[in-house]
Amino acid sequence: MFDLVHKYRRVVQVILVLLVVPFAIWGVESYTSMGGARDTVAKVNGSEITLREFTEQYRVQQEQVKRLFGGQVDPAMLDSPQARRALLDSMINQRLIASEVARNHLVMSREAVIDAITSSPDFQENGKFSAALYTGYLQSRGLTDARNVAELQTQLPVNRFVAALTETAIPSKTVTSRLAALESQRREISEVRISAQQFQSQVKIDDAKLKAYYDANPGEFQAPERVRAEYVVLSAEALGKSEPVTEEEVRKAYEARAAAYKVEEQRRARHILVKDKAEADKVAAQAKAAPNSFAELAKKHSQDTASAGNGGELGLVTRESLVSPKLADAVFGMKQGEVQVVESEFGVHVVQVTGIQAGTSRPFEEVRAELAADLAKQKGQKKFAEAAESFSNMVYEQSDSLKPVAERFKLQVRTTDWIAKSSRPDGVLDNPKLLGALFSGDAIRNKRNTDAVEVAANTLVAARVVEHQPAAQRKFEEVKDEIAQMLRQREGSELALKDGTAKLEKLKKGEDAGISWSAPRMVSRRDAQGIPADVLRRIVSADVSKLPAYVGVPIPDAGYLLVRISKVVDGGGAADAQAAQRIVGAFGAADYDAYVAALRERADIQVNTATLEKK
Repeated sequence: MFDLVHKYRRVVQVILVLLVVPFAIWGVESYTSMGGARDTVAKVNGSEITLREFTEQYRVQQEQVKRLFGGQVDPAMLDSPQARRALLDSMINQRLIASEVARNHLVMSREAVIDAITSSPDFQENGKFSAALYTGYLQSRGLTDARNVAELQTQLPVNRFVAALTETAIPSKTVTSRLAALESQRREISEVRISAQQFQSQVKIDDAKLKAYYDANPGEFQAPERVRAEYVVLSAEALGKSEPVTEEEVRKAYEARAAAYKVEEQRRARHILVKDKAEADKVAAQAKAAPNSFAELAKKHSQDTASAGNGGELGLVTRESLVSPKLADAVFGMKQGEVQVVESEFGVHVVQVTGIQAGTSRPFEEVRAELAADLAKQKGQKKFAEAAESFSNMVYEQSDSLKPVAERFKLQVRTTDWIAKSSRPDGVLDNPKLLGALFSGDAIRNKRNTDAVEVAANTLVAARVVEHQPAAQRKFEEVKDEIAQMLRQREGSELALKDGTAKLEKLKKGEDAGISWSAPRMVSRRDAQGIPADVLRRIVSADVSKLPAYVGVPIPDAGYLLVRISKVVDGGGAADAQAAQRIVGAFGAADYDAYVAALRERADIQVNTATLEKK
């Protein structure tokens, strides 16, 4: 996974910006320089984007990308000037849209936001709003209820405004059909890979060449700055385990949640809905005389068209699932097989109960472990909320040692191996903000504790440098073999490119290039068959007016790929629902981009480059 992420680092840098805010990204094209306001990253029509806001968005995007790739992302790889500029650009777009929303007086009322929160599926438990889930959400993000509601009063209208822009695009049927046909068009291809490795034996490298490269590129051969550190972790999970849940607490919780563990009584019933009592009595008499005839009687007499064709079956029902209280009382008061006439607000029913499943409850022993874990989690979250501020203050106020805070909260002081500045340590230390604090000048020079950093929900870490080694130039003898391998690979790639390009020209002229093609296979925009996106784009956009057609693609540091297109199978003209949705989405995104571009043209946007580039 890490190799994949490293290979497509530019893709990851784009993804991480897309995850921060739901707005399109536009390149920063022409900004005037901005002086002063050292903590202001940009101004948008006079509205400031502060360094603090930018840093928080940066932290959020790092966490989101780490979750997306299972934590296997080097934070340093994502912190490029392009990524920082793109992140700021997305924040500028957000500010512009928010201004338009405010100008059009689209801010939601506090009551409407509260209603949206309480009805959100994220905060529902057993179909009802859970205060515990909502409180946990607020704590994990360091928010108060008041601040969250206030932010949503602006954010929810912004989201709806963007949706209105992007969901109203209506491409013509002709355009949709044509694009759908292109999307589903298939091309039969064969391949041959010209490996750089096969040319490496031809590369001649001597010590003089190696030394020349070393002297010309000293920056490539530095041992990175590194530290050894000690750290402590305050987490809700550990705090929850520090005070075991008692048997009495578990039993009390079981009793309090008895309703949640109860399985309601269910009955299988069927009915015949008729127009009056006289007809119902007549049908009921027929059903009692011949119980097996109930289904046929329902098909013949029932006015409930939804169930008549199915013999009047209502299926398994609970008392609450029956809309009519009178019908519910009758069904749950009858014996199995009994037939009754029941009047309800819907008419007159002939009802028969055909099965009874008694109500049950999940026994205490079955849910004991689940309850104990939940109670421990609640205890831990409560203790964490009480301890977090004291922990943070203590590591700051007694900054020359972690021992006092460890003793106060009964924590273990742990020690790391050497951590390079560009590395990704395992566990809780794999956090950009914490690593940045460890490698700060104050932490290294004065061996002071870092601030308490929230590395995950309900988890704080403070660390302290124990030993430091600055970056140092590696000696030529240490890196000589590395340089040799790198130069062989690089020059082998150049030879593969030269050979591949020559073969491609021969193929285009109809000459024999002396290559053996792989077995043919079909690819399309929808089904890439594992082909990288940049290669697929060249295949599907190649001129196929004359077949076979040929495409050549350099593969960086690996060689050259030749592709033969031998057949084209056109797709149908009609777009299925998913294809139509993708096409509409593309048009909607284009409409949104155009709208944002128009806002940017009219806006006064200033960027403080020096502040933006602060680490």
